[in-house]
Amino acid sequence: MERRDDLRLRRLIGPFRRSHLRFALFAGVGVLSAGTVAGLAFAGTGSAPIGTGVVVVDSNLSYQGGHGAGTGMVLSGSGEVLTNNHVIKGATSIKIVVPETGHSYKATVVGYDVFDDVAVLQADGAPNLTTVSLGNSATVRRGQSVRAVGNAGGTGRLSSVSGKVTALARAITVSDGQGGAEHLTGLIESNAALQPGDSGGPLENAAGKVVGMDTAASTGFRFQNVSSKGGYSIPINKAVTIARRIENGEASATVHIGGTAFLGVEVEANPFGASGAMVVDVVQGSPARRAGLVPGDLVTRFAGRSIGPPTELTALVLAEKPGARVKLSYVDQAGVTRSATTTLASGPAQ
Repeated sequence: MERRDDLRLRRLIGPFRRSHLRFALFAGVGVLSAGTVAGLAFAGTGSAPIGTGVVVVDSNLSYQGGHGAGTGMVLSGSGEVLTNNHVIKGATSIKIVVPETGHSYKATVVGYDVFDDVAVLQADGAPNLTTVSLGNSATVRRGQSVRAVGNAGGTGRLSSVSGKVTALARAITVSDGQGGAEHLTGLIESNAALQPGDSGGPLENAAGKVVGMDTAASTGFRFQNVSSKGGYSIPINKAVTIARRIENGEASATVHIGGTAFLGVEVEANPFGASGAMVVDVVQGSPARRAGLVPGDLVTRFAGRSIGPPTELTALVLAEKPGARVKLSYVDQAGVTRSATTTLASGPAQ
């Protein structure tokens, strides 16, 4: 996610945010289920299409008190947009803006793949957007000329930078500076100097065909042990394959479809070493608050499962859907074991 430089935000990982041993069980933006989408046409329809096929993605991070800015590629005239997952991570609302046209649309999350950093959005009510022209990333060769287009610096205006492919099938590690890390593989490396805000934008070949989706280093999303001053891009063949799985509702260990369940607590490991997730913060108005949880409580069971480390609570929340009614057990600060049933909400994408 491209965050403005003056923000110091902790990153949301899965439905939880990690800071050392702390995890926040926050999760998913409002949802458009895969069944609602007629299909990724990967082509525009009708006359007088709007824009260039490249759009700005603005994210409101209300739980973190900030704002994120990135780029997206239009896959269908009805408004399916491909972007990086980290562009929308933690977003409580998303807006798609078509630069220099005056058109903007509320966006919903169709699904995302955290492992490969891919997400699909739906621009609600988009009439007829211009789509990007997809190329074949299997034909990319080292030394060929490329151009990256994006929302560099989060200005809301599109700009481009040119370069050459310097390596293929690169693997990198990205970190949020708070102990969280992800490993991205099979990337195209180029010396086109990407900037924060470019993430999710196209890497084009000399013919103007998209061969990659740019992934830029930024505040809150930094490359580790990488000497290149250019950028990295996910091969477009891989990104589109994942997008089609998302649209088809093909959930997996890495692909999440639809809304992300939201409990609304920040937890850490039990400081006394016993099993359970120690509550350190509760979001006002959240399902956790309605269940009676307060800081200092120890969550021991969720949806019929015992909790070991706090990551287990995170996994159990993520496995549920918004609207699910779940029972949880916890030990309050007086040592009394209590139970409550609550309805999970829809929260930020992980």
